[in-house]
Amino acid sequence: MLSRDKVLGALEEKRTDFEQYQDKQHSEQDTRRHLLDLFLRLSADEVMARVAAREQEWPGALPTAELDAAADLCVPFAERWANHTEARRWAMTVLQDRPAAAVDGSQIPPSKDFSVPLGAVQIGWYVNHHAPGGKYEKDLYFEVLPPQDLDDDGGDGDFPDWRVNQRRFVLECQYLVKLIERFAQAPAPARPLCFFDGSFIISFAGQIRPERAGPYLDAVQALLAASQARATPLVGFVDSSGSRDVVQLVNTAVGPPFMSMSDGALLSALLPNWGDRSPFFTCARNDTLSNTGKAAFYKDVAFCYIRLSAERPPARIELPRWLFDSGQAEAIVDRVRAECVVGNGYPYVIETADAVAVLKQADRDHFYALFQQFAEKQGLPFQTTRKRLSKQARR
Repeated sequence: MLSRDKVLGALEEKRTDFEQYQDKQHSEQDTRRHLLDLFLRLSADEVMARVAAREQEWPGALPTAELDAAADLCVPFAERWANHTEARRWAMTVLQDRPAAAVDGSQIPPSKDFSVPLGAVQIGWYVNHHAPGGKYEKDLYFEVLPPQDLDDDGGDGDFPDWRVNQRRFVLECQYLVKLIERFAQAPAPARPLCFFDGSFIISFAGQIRPERAGPYLDAVQALLAASQARATPLVGFVDSSGSRDVVQLVNTAVGPPFMSMSDGALLSALLPNWGDRSPFFTCARNDTLSNTGKAAFYKDVAFCYIRLSAERPPARIELPRWLFDSGQAEAIVDRVRAECVVGNGYPYVIETADAVAVLKQADRDHFYALFQQFAEKQGLPFQTTRKRLSKQARR
């Protein structure tokens, strides 16, 4: 139970901390205005020259030729609509007979409430052909991770989650590759735009043990390679990104002083209208992976930020660099915009794949009930903790 008086008292005790935070935010905004003013005067070639002069191999991002054509880091979206009906009409024109596909995953981590450690991963995929008659496909893959697959070789605890997390990520990438391969022989317009729900720039893998990071790196590189080999468009979509790649580029080119905000915070005021986007950049993230020679593929990824909601910072869109170099980027961005119109601000195809794959608490309870039946039938020892039984009785 939450006590209102206790909460208000605790907040009051930290008033000074919140005031200091607010002062820091104001100072950061002053720095932002100063550095942006300097950066916006530079051409793409001048930015590259400054990066080279500072001998920064990984300056966060590198400009593309779009930088010179984008006034104040904004590529405006020309379409304007009076209502959502008009927006949907435009979206359906863009999407007609242009398939889209997405894969998403969900998982059941091992639980200390049960005597047998086991986990599970569910992968769901959705293909919308955007054809007359509403043709679409939905399906699932479910995989159980038995105790042997959860063996904790690193001493992180008796019931580690890391193997389940890793397996889910790898399977999501693998099933996107399967979709790419499946449509590889189709004419180019019939190959789906494949959505990856997340970023191809996996800095988090640099924070874990190298032997655990390997499968993440292999999975992303295989996905990017399949897209290029099969000439199938691929998009990484991050609705709320905390990345600082553009910020680091600005800091490198015109700092100090330096900003510490996110790209979304930097660009938000520069993308005023729905659909406006930043110019594309090539990713050159400075992290543990790039600094140890494990992330050369970062520079095979182009990205931009796009305004898809008045209430939230711009979303981040990533493309394999080959798509940008081949002149397809703007058409791909339009398809992302259209999917977001249909999905009311979020790509409909990802939203639907998530709905197919999601495992809620009731599903997890059902999974363990089914496993208990299986264990009893097989004569396997299976016990539930008293705490778990108490929770079930109270609910």
